[in-house]
Amino acid sequence: MAGGSEARAAKTDRRARPQEEAGLDRELEHLPVGLRWREWMMRVEAVIFASVEPVRRETLVRVVGASCSIDLIIDDLREELRNRPYDIVPVAGGWQHRTRPAYGPCIRASDASTRSVPAKLSEHEAAVLMAVGYFQPVTRADLSKIFGKEISRDTIASLRADGFLAPGPRSPTPGAPYTYVTTKHFLSVFGFETLRDLPDIEALEDAGLLGKDAQIDVPNDEIAVGANEDE
Repeated sequence: MAGGSEARAAKTDRRARPQEEAGLDRELEHLPVGLRWREWMMRVEAVIFASVEPVRRETLVRVVGASCSIDLIIDDLREELRNRPYDIVPVAGGWQHRTRPAYGPCIRASDASTRSVPAKLSEHEAAVLMAVGYFQPVTRADLSKIFGKEISRDTIASLRADGFLAPGPRSPTPGAPYTYVTTKHFLSVFGFETLRDLPDIEALEDAGLLGKDAQIDVPNDEIAVGANEDE
């Protein structure tokens, strides 16, 4: 019995420490402090550069020592990239390499194939998506009230197919219709770290993207707080 318990404990320990199994030395105690920090910086940047999605903190800590501060590593990396056309930016709860906005026109003019090609949204789809971002969880009927016209099932289906929307909790209103919330993909594509980074809602109203006479009562301190932020 004791032998079986030890075997199970060893198996659990191996699952909990995949970096040791792969032979990765995280602590780098054989290196001087300066070189150790430099190696940690290079590891963190390599992981972020290689990933197609924003990299979360818990992913980065797998490749550095226990005493390493991810925040300080990111600060040092961003300082080194200060004069480069790209940066490491906080997006969707993690970090990602992003080209600086000033070079967007240049990249588009080059017609180069980029690593990520966001879905092309119509003006109407973009407006509906932003409305969900502000008022989520929100039903299709609620969206229709906001815009003063019916929001079709096809519009919602298209945004879901592109990965921008996901089903939320059932509404407590009669019939318990589905609600919709935005996804991590939404944050990533639009460059938001969290939903609290959404622009001021009055700016969207002034731009005519949301009706000023919207009938949905959402307290200001609840706007841009989605149920999926911690997923």
